Amino acid sequence: MGMECPYCNHIETKVTDSRDTGTYTIRRRRECLKCNKRFTTYEYIELTPVYIRKKDGRLEKFDRNKIKNGIIKALEKRPVSHDKIEELLEKIEEKIRRNGKEEIESKIIGEYVMEQLKEVDHVAYIRFASVYRQFTDVSSFQEEVKNLIKQTTGGVKK
Repeated sequence: MGMECPYCNHIETKVTDSRDTGTYTIRRRRECLKCNKRFTTYEYIELTPVYIRKKDGRLEKFDRNKIKNGIIKALEKRPVSHDKIEELLEKIEEKIRRNGKEEIESKIIGEYVMEQLKEVDHVAYIRFASVYRQFTDVSSFQEEVKNLIKQTTGGVKK
């Protein structure tokens, strides 16, 4: 079965490389048989839906892209590759799925995201935490930065 080329819309492409990027995803490098341009696709295994319990009590279907957008915003202008972002998403989704429940609180997902960002990029971690935790004043923000510096015992990573 073909995959449409994003450059010329030709329907015939070939897979040049295929690799598992985690428990639920496969990364494929493809080449268009007409224009010869290459592109990457990610395939996701569709699983039983998980619902997110929002702060106001609403239930919302788990959407990987919402988490991805939050991570991309936090990582804006940071030296982190697309593959690394996919890896973070994979780890977060795996934690959500391993929970085994059909419903999970949004604050737990926020903690999972912060945990992953802290390991990859401290600036992105602080950005995400400041939005997620809704720091109400400068001192609570400073406290979070101090805690991060203490944990890394060498200052903030670039």
